[in-house]
Amino acid sequence: MIDTTRQARTVSDLVDATDWAGLTDELDAYGSALTGQLLAPDRCRELAGLYDRSEHFRSTIDMARHRFGSGQYRYFTHDLPELVRELREAFYPHLLPIARAWADKLGQSAPWPDELEEWLDMCHAAGQSKSSQILLRYAAGDWNALHRDVFGDMLFPLQVVIGLDAPGTDYTGGDFLMTEQRPRAQSRGSATALLQGHGLVFTTRDRPVASRRGWSTAPMRHGVSTVRSGRRRTLGLVFHDAK
Repeated sequence: MIDTTRQARTVSDLVDATDWAGLTDELDAYGSALTGQLLAPDRCRELAGLYDRSEHFRSTIDMARHRFGSGQYRYFTHDLPELVRELREAFYPHLLPIARAWADKLGQSAPWPDELEEWLDMCHAAGQSKSSQILLRYAAGDWNALHRDVFGDMLFPLQVVIGLDAPGTDYTGGDFLMTEQRPRAQSRGSATALLQGHGLVFTTRDRPVASRRGWSTAPMRHGVSTVRSGRRRTLGLVFHDAK
């Protein structure tokens, strides 16, 4: 049976309807948290199909060439497709209270204004003027090294990746990986299967953890495990622009 209610709701409606209290608790505990389904398969294919249309992108990165892993990704221009723009704008007001709460725990500044456009203007004034929205494509054997998407001093501490293909059907392997560096202990790792049309909210750099002296930062990195077969494509939403 077709869920006509879901089809009639906009992407913004679905982001708004996310269990943000539960997602916040999971982010606080692990540094990442899954949303429900935000995009139907046809919208996922629509976005993935943009990859071969060069007019949408400002640059293409070959991961192997830069020793980032293996695979390829492309940065959108500022003239974002409507669906990408809508997703980014829908997430920002929900991520903002989490970002501010984390900054407060860590005694850090929270420079992010209520409006995304105002924050992006601040990034541009600081010399970070390039679009940072990403479309990624992995084939069998490709992977992404553990890293952080920090493009300058103007940083928003949370970002989102949305799966555009179905694990187990369109590809195997290719789990989303995160590692957390724990104080005076070995690192902790996690692996998440990113379902088609679902989002994963995760920390850009670190998360606050309780300690005997209050709160401290737990540095975190993310990447993608080796794709064993098929093709894996994702959309990356970053809330600060790049140099």
